[in-house]
Order: sequence, then C-alpha cells, then structure tokens
Amino acid sequence: MSLIRPFAGLRPAPGRAAEVIAPPYDVLSTEEARVRAQGRPWNFLHISKPEIDLPAGTDPYSAAVYAKGRENFEKMLKEGVLGRDPEPRYYVYRLVMGAHHQTGIVAAASVPDYDSNRIRKHEFTRPDKEDDRVRQIDALNAQTGPVFLTYRRSVAVDAIVESVTRGAPDADVTADDGVRHSLWVMGERSRIDAITAAFDAMPCLYIADGHHRSAAASRVAAARKKANPKHTGEEPGNYFLAVIFPDNQMQILDYNRVVKDLNGLTRENFLQKIGTAFSVKPESAMVKPGRSGEFGLYMQGQWYRLNIRPERIPASDPVKRLDVSLLQENLISPVLGIADPRRDKRIDFVGGIRGLKELERRVDSGEMACAFALYPTSIADMMAVADAGQVMPPKSTWFEPKLADGLVSQVLD
Repeated sequence: MSLIRPFAGLRPAPGRAAEVIAPPYDVLSTEEARVRAQGRPWNFLHISKPEIDLPAGTDPYSAAVYAKGRENFEKMLKEGVLGRDPEPRYYVYRLVMGAHHQTGIVAAASVPDYDSNRIRKHEFTRPDKEDDRVRQIDALNAQTGPVFLTYRRSVAVDAIVESVTRGAPDADVTADDGVRHSLWVMGERSRIDAITAAFDAMPCLYIADGHHRSAAASRVAAARKKANPKHTGEEPGNYFLAVIFPDNQMQILDYNRVVKDLNGLTRENFLQKIGTAFSVKPESAMVKPGRSGEFGLYMQGQWYRLNIRPERIPASDPVKRLDVSLLQENLISPVLGIADPRRDKRIDFVGGIRGLKELERRVDSGEMACAFALYPTSIADMMAVADAGQVMPPKSTWFEPKLADGLVSQVLD
C-alpha cells in the first residue's frame, strides 16, 4: 500500500463552494453553528453538526442526529449541490490568512501506516470523541472532516504544486472569517504518479490536527475488515481523508492559559513563590513573549514578564522542555495547585487567534484571576515529540488557518 493515494473526491458543484464550505465541526458550539447556518440550506454544518436541524436540547450524540446528518447529506447529493469526480484525483488546497499562505495536497492517507506509526501522533484521544466520529463516518459512509497532516518539505512536491497552481483554481472562496480557500484538481496521471512516489519516499507524516478523526478512521477500517471475508486492503475505508502541508509553511499560534484563582495566595505571596523558578518584571504594556522560555502574566490590571531560569529547562526531553510543560511544572502545578490541566475546571485555554485582549477581558471581568501568554510551540518541537513516541501536554498547539469542511470529501465505496 502507498502512504497516500488519489481518490474520487466529492465536491461542491461548480460555483457552489461558497454555499457549502463550513468551519470544522469541532470549532463551533451547537448554538454557534445554528446561527452560522441560518438561511444557508446547503451549508456543510447541516451535515457535520446536524443537531442544528433538530429541537434545541437534542443530545448531539443521539441516533437521531446521525440519521439527520445522513438525510441532509443525501439531499445535497440528490439536488446536485455535491458531485463526485469520475476518476481518482489529488487536489491542491491553498489557505490564505492575511499575509500567511500555505499550500498542500488533499489525498487519502493509509490507515495501516497510521496504525504502524509511520503517520505519527502527538496527542491522546478521548473514547467518547472517537465514538462520535466513528458513528458519523458509518452514518454517511464517507469521511467529510479532513485530518491535517504535515511533512518535512520536499523539493519534488514543491515543484509539482507550483506547476499546478499556475492555472486558475477550480474553487476559490473567501469564508466569513476572511480566510481564502482555493482548490485545484490534479488529474494528470504523470503528476499523480509523481506525487505518490514522492510521498512513498518519505519516512513519515505527522498529524498536526485531527487525532480523533484519524483514530476513528482506523476503527472503522478495522471493523469493516473484520466484517468482509474478501477484504483486499484496497477498499476506500483503508485510507482516510487528509490535507498534507509542508512543515515550512505551517503556522502555530500561541495557546494561552487563564486560571480562576490564585490558590489562596495574595498577589504578593504569589509573585514571591513564582520567583523561585522565574525572573519577574512588571511591564506597562501587554507582554507577548518573543522567544521560548518567556511568558506574559496578567493579573489585577498589571502585566508581568516572566523568564524561566535556565537551570529549570531540561536538556534533552522533548516534552519537558516545551514552554507549556515549563509553565505547568514550575508554576501552574506547584504554585496554583492544578496538577491535571486536562480535567481541572479551574483552568481554561485561549487560542492565540483571540489575541492578548481576550486574556485581559477574562481577568478584568472577574471570571479569572490571572492569565498566561505563551510563546508558540514550534513545528520542529511537535515533530520531535512525535518522533520520540511521546505525547504533548493538552492544548499545546493552535494551528491557523483552519481547514474547511465540505470542500472535498471521500466516499467509502
């Protein structure tokens, strides 16, 4: 089996992508999705979050929700809003957000290579979230949420992508958030074969975002293999929908923290305690860290610049030397008493796309007692953790821009 292969994509009909594409299912609440899809009958949220078409309060994991998603999916197919390409293709997908742009390949990625860790992971998954994606895939008999992958840049792939994108895109849409989504269909056999060969020569790929979607695809593939005595390994379900970007184009934003209280400490005692592991300097303006090991702290209307003391940085462990780990192990756990940030309700996480003003707002409102601004995790650090077979702490990476749902889907027959 190849690491990736082309597939006959299911796409919006010509001129209809703007009516269809939607944010990923897991970045909007049900109510946010309901508002976003209002008056937009063909928006993909009717498939990815179909509880919006059922009475308020409906359990989003109920059988009725998955059945509604299937009904909405079939309606879009019947009405010709979505159509399937006649032959397997690769697709070139470009995202533009402000001055940043990244261009990748839409492909079907090998489940066996995911299972063997050639497609490498860096996060734990939750069984309930896996179950949800398994049921969604089975209900639609399709994969509609792409997994976001990255690879170490390949000159060969760059050259092919550049040649494809010289022409006009087959779909070109600017979404509500200002992000531009452009798609080119790659149908030439010579280019398809060259892309397949270039990726087969790579030692591995890395999951950036989509651990639950890839884990669900693996479970679906295993179940269908068990149920099919004539299984060959070439069935579409043995591959999962992915968009794959080179590492030099990836953009990771900061993933910041806010905490409800100071663990019974006064401001003076709190600052004194954190001074053991950090240098602490008051600042007159917002502190956006400029390098690894530097942090911003905001509380009681005052910003502080924190720098971890060098002797506190582990020399070799790829997880413990991450900024999220340094903050957790030297401040959040020992001083604020939050040992398990995955489950403790006293801590929350704020994606860097919201800016430092959001940190100030959460504290100034009285909802939170303090906020921490972090330097973004690097793609190299993420790869190092995955290469070591380790797992990153929760909420370590915030990738922007986000992929759109509905631009290309993979049908599993």
